[in-house]
Amino acid sequence: MIHSMTAFAAKENKQPWGVIAWEIRSVNHRYLDVSFRLPEALRDMEFSLRDVARNILHRGKVECTLKLQMADQEAAQITLNDTLLNHLIRRAEHVASKLEEPAAMDPMKLLMWPGVVVQAEQDQAAIKETMQSLFKATLESFVECRQREGQALKQAIKERLTSMENHVDVVAKTVPTLLEAQRQKISDRIQELTQDVDQSRLEQELVYFAQRMDVAEEVDRLQTHIKEMSRVLEQDGAAGRRLDFLLQEMNREANTIGSKSQHTITSHACVELKVLIEQIREQVQNIE
Repeated sequence: MIHSMTAFAAKENKQPWGVIAWEIRSVNHRYLDVSFRLPEALRDMEFSLRDVARNILHRGKVECTLKLQMADQEAAQITLNDTLLNHLIRRAEHVASKLEEPAAMDPMKLLMWPGVVVQAEQDQAAIKETMQSLFKATLESFVECRQREGQALKQAIKERLTSMENHVDVVAKTVPTLLEAQRQKISDRIQELTQDVDQSRLEQELVYFAQRMDVAEEVDRLQTHIKEMSRVLEQDGAAGRRLDFLLQEMNREANTIGSKSQHTITSHACVELKVLIEQIREQVQNIE
């Protein structure tokens, strides 16, 4: 199933000790880049959470933010690491003694220093357990959002692939007729210019001209790439890189057809093909 790389999900869980909330958002990225914003007391959980995300996601720049608000009754249970706090105060006083007009020491900044505020172990265990379960639930909603976005992208791409097929069919049906008409035109023109025509040389020139205009191989490859892209869109797992590669091949074939074009019909079809390829490329940039 096709997944978009752009999505957002958020979930909240209220407990007696407080409120915990996750937000997960992502944008396009060539690879998978997962970053976390966690309270300092929970930073040790980042590696296990990152593993959970990597087992589910494949591409995208993903930002995971945890918000934690402790209940008032829990605030009374917060204790301080006096040893660390006293050390910080002494070092701050030492620095202040070397300044002519030192600013007043801010107690709140001291409390924000990592490790100064200590919570009871049983509270930390409950928070971490809720944090992990809520992260998995939020990640599930996030993936569902990616799936919904992916289905919309898939439908948009399939519509353009259908239009591409129509333009390729126009080229495939028109070129043989154009070749024969051009062949007859050249032959008639030569007959007008001279009565003494080397039929063997004329045929060689006509064959050479036909080869320069022949786009049968390009048409076949384009049709194959369109079918392959349709098949990839129905597969499970990450498909963005595969689709991007197919688009490069499609663009190459369309350029070749354009360079061989000798008529407004095929030229117009080639222009439309390149427009559709670019439109699909814009959609594929969002696919995981």
